[in-house]
Amino acid sequence: MSFQILLNVFLAFIWMFLKNEFNGSTFIIGYILGLGIMFVFRHFFNDRFYLKRVYAVVLLLLIFARELILSNISVLKAVLQPSLDMRPGIFAFETVLTKDWEITILSNLITLTPGTLVVEVSEDNRILYIHAMDIADKDEAVDSIKNTFEKAIMEVGK
Repeated sequence: MSFQILLNVFLAFIWMFLKNEFNGSTFIIGYILGLGIMFVFRHFFNDRFYLKRVYAVVLLLLIFARELILSNISVLKAVLQPSLDMRPGIFAFETVLTKDWEITILSNLITLTPGTLVVEVSEDNRILYIHAMDIADKDEAVDSIKNTFEKAIMEVGK
């Protein structure tokens, strides 16, 4: 992926030199033309076209922002209630992610989301032990993580 990005930037600079105009708009036009050239020749690269991975990263960031806002609201509701009616607990989350960076990102996203914290990762990196501030249904919490963060991280790692 990094090779493709560098090649695209290189093509944009080549376009600037050919046009003999050294400004931002010429660079952007060259970058877009470079994207088109690279898209046509995408079958010659070993990796998938890098714009798909960039799209997956942006989607992951949007999913994290949504989950961050929703969990902040739920924590705020729980804190502002006159009586604390919470059911804290620790549950095991079995992940299908295999690479260390994927598990690290998943752990960090879970920990950065208010109300949840990754307490431990098993020796084989297959099970994450997660503490939740208020857990009504374990299966619902597991499904929520699987359908949001884990799914999005798998798309980035493809």
